[in-house]
Amino acid sequence: MTRYGPRSVSETIEDRLGIGAAASALGVSVDTLRRWEKLGRVHFERDDAGRRTLPAAELARLLRERNPGGSQSARNRLEGTVVAVKMDGVMAQVELSCGPYRVVSLMSREAAEELELRPGVSAVASIKATLVVIERH
Repeated sequence: MTRYGPRSVSETIEDRLGIGAAASALGVSVDTLRRWEKLGRVHFERDDAGRRTLPAAELARLLRERNPGGSQSARNRLEGTVVAVKMDGVMAQVELSCGPYRVVSLMSREAAEELELRPGVSAVASIKATLVVIERH
């Protein structure tokens, strides 16, 4: 596949989050994540410099584990961290972790690229009925 070739909807941009971004997305401290690692609750991988990194899929699992019921409601604007971006030729699916909330937005691929949305990036989800608009500061 060339850089500009089509991607399937199931293809995820492969980035990992640093331990600080993961802690922020989960609403816990870096120390808490280190304790969870010692307990085997989470598995970090190490980059070439030895820093802990967390695959976006692992972050999504932890978010689901922390809020299985999803019975809480949200306000209109939720600040969070992008945990996954899936793109095809025209559309993009962007998943945001906003504290205990998981927000998924469907948007044009062009919009996702203009916003430079990728795992680990901070963004805000603005919610209006069933429409979710994501913007960056």
